[in-house]
Amino acid sequence: MHFIMNQDGSDGSDRKNIKPGILVEIVQKRDQRSGVLTEGIVKRILTKSAHHPHGIKVMLTSGEVGRVKKVLHEDL
Repeated sequence: MHFIMNQDGSDGSDRKNIKPGILVEIVQKRDQRSGVLTEGIVKRILTKSAHHPHGIKVMLTSGEVGRVKKVLHEDL
C-alpha cells in the first residue's frame, strides 16, 4: 500500500491522483459549511476536468457523492 499524507488536501484537486478503488475522505455538499469528512472507497469519478480547486467530485461505493479532500490509501 502507498500512503499519501498531504494535510492541505491538494492531492484531491488533481484527477490523476484519483482512481476507482482507492480510499479517500470527501466533503459532501451538505457538510461543506461544517467541514465534516466522509471516508469511503471511490466507485466513480464524476469530474471530467484534470483539476478542480475544491477537489475532484466522486461517488463512493456507498453511493455518497462529494469532493475529495484527502487520499488515504492507494491500491487497496
